Amino acid sequence: MAKLTIESRTRMVAATTILTIIILWSAFSGPLDRRGITSALFFTAAGFVVGTSALGLLDVSLESSEMGRVAEVALVLLLFSDATRLDVRSLRRELGWPARLLLIGLPLTMLAGAGVGALVFPGIPLASTVLLATILAPTDAALGQKVVSDPAVPARVRHALDVESGFNDGLAVPFFLVALEIANAELETRVTWAVASNMAAQIGWGLAGGLTAGILGGMLYGIADRRQWISSDWRQIAPLGVALLAYSIALLLGGSGFIAAFAGGIVFGSVTGARSSLVNLFTEETGGLLAAVTWIGFGALAFTLAIPHISWQVILYAALSLTLVRMIPVTIAFAGRGARRPTVAFVGWFGPRGLASLVFALLALERGVPDGETVLTTVVVTVALSVVVHGLTSVPLIAAYRRWYEGRGAEHPAAEETMPVTMPRRRRQPGAGPA
Repeated sequence: MAKLTIESRTRMVAATTILTIIILWSAFSGPLDRRGITSALFFTAAGFVVGTSALGLLDVSLESSEMGRVAEVALVLLLFSDATRLDVRSLRRELGWPARLLLIGLPLTMLAGAGVGALVFPGIPLASTVLLATILAPTDAALGQKVVSDPAVPARVRHALDVESGFNDGLAVPFFLVALEIANAELETRVTWAVASNMAAQIGWGLAGGLTAGILGGMLYGIADRRQWISSDWRQIAPLGVALLAYSIALLLGGSGFIAAFAGGIVFGSVTGARSSLVNLFTEETGGLLAAVTWIGFGALAFTLAIPHISWQVILYAALSLTLVRMIPVTIAFAGRGARRPTVAFVGWFGPRGLASLVFALLALERGVPDGETVLTTVVVTVALSVVVHGLTSVPLIAAYRRWYEGRGAEHPAAEETMPVTMPRRRRQPGAGPA
């Protein structure tokens, strides 16, 4: 056997370390999850321990495009698998709360983040603060999974958070790309026109890619499945191929691969029906595995990257981003909708930042932005803080909210929180009904 080079040995040590961490989480995931230790928190902490700044078992280079591609594909697969669980017919009837979070809350969150950034970081260009705000605007569906899957939380609240987290990263893409172009002074047209045209292209071509792959892939899968043409060995592979096909078509057309993945998942799930929850298991687990690798790499980088550049401004912005910058827009979005204050506070708090923000940050790093060091450090600190605080507060806050809801629900049976909705099919399950 040929002797390993230094580079090959480093890669093998890193791969062995990552696989060991994943196996450890698999073995203890049940009891850890019940105590509020999420997979992202575990993997980030483990990556931090074994990273270059500690044991030196995981040498991750931020400049390497590999980490960005892994994170990007992970997000695509998770968006696709989550979208297949949505019931489109019920979604049309029950879009009130999610629509307000997406169409009012998301833009206001970006504006609030840019305004806070201008105040906290007066020395960096306004364009860079706008970019920072768009990077940190999307919420993470995976980090919020414990909240949206816990039946102790009213179905309408879970439905709103689930749909919001599925759509908002895709909707944030055009704003992010325009902000990135502005920060790099690459716009040749007016900003308003640039935002509108970029949004139209990203959403339009993204939907085109997703609908094309989802419809054709779903119809072909349905026909082949009914005629029993599909070998059992390939039954789980087809949805993975559809997800990646939607992503690649959108990129070729100049659209958002994330919007394509989510739209493609919705269509594929609608065409194939309840069986999609079963056949998507491999796609979902592959996305989760790639996300785990991303979080481990993030943990390994966090200390090296962030610690030397952390300032009180960075910490202040991170804290405000997870609280006022998110919660005030949510409060405005829910104004006049009958939701009570504990519900608004609960929805406002559980807007974790995660995989989408990391993907956006890595894409921005590849292009380069003015004061990119400050922007990237702030993203790292905000995401790290979100992983910790949202993970550790999920169990106690769900319990507290449940106590409030059970105590007040009987007093106000017509309250907005009590309205029935059809929840998306739960992960790894073939069906779900009204909740």
